[in-house]
Amino acid sequence: MVIFNLPYPKESSKAIKFIQDGTRILTEIPVVQNFQAFNQVSIKNKFQYGFSMVFANPEDYKTYNNHPDHVAFVQDRWMKEVTDFLEIDFEK
Repeated sequence: MVIFNLPYPKESSKAIKFIQDGTRILTEIPVVQNFQAFNQVSIKNKFQYGFSMVFANPEDYKTYNNHPDHVAFVQDRWMKEVTDFLEIDFEK
């Protein structure tokens, strides 16, 4: 799970496009399960959006992190557009 901010106004076309592109790109990676994109609504939290996904095992998580589509998304979009984030990795 990652929660993050974008430099665009909430619900703006640029913010919506980022969420849509992230959803499309990241869900095409075969090991990604239960992907969800969220608008964060709590006034107790400074972040605007969230992506959540599940992996079957640690190997799938490594595969995702090293997948060319994930690496490209991080380099081409995430690093350029995300202004702040918090990554949260849970394990059962």
